[in-house]
Amino acid sequence: MTEVASARRSAPTWPWAAGIDVVLVIVFAAIGRASHEHGVDALGVLETAWPFLAGLAVGWLVLRAWRAPAAPLRTGVGLVVITVVLGMLLRVLAGGTTAVAFIIVATVTLLVFLVGWRGIAALVARVRSSR
Repeated sequence: MTEVASARRSAPTWPWAAGIDVVLVIVFAAIGRASHEHGVDALGVLETAWPFLAGLAVGWLVLRAWRAPAAPLRTGVGLVVITVVLGMLLRVLAGGTTAVAFIIVATVTLLVFLVGWRGIAALVARVRSSR
């Protein structure tokens, strides 16, 4: 069975998958703000998260992620690339900074988050289908 077919069988529906992605991008922003001793208030977190949320939304559209919302490679990796690239570009356009270390940390964190939950979902689906 292919990764996409396996992910489709018992995967979350696309609204759930999109919601999980949004929450994880917001968690990423909150962790970043907390680790740099910025306030973790809602407005501050949204100010940090919006470029990446916009990148995520574009990624969902470009990849047509609703077709295989829980596929770790097809959807997850593509979303990470688009989210990070567009998020960094929007951040610069809005007057923010993008140090190389920040790009690396953002990429690794979003890879763990956006591919990680999909990998766990795929593993759970495989375990359930083998019963």
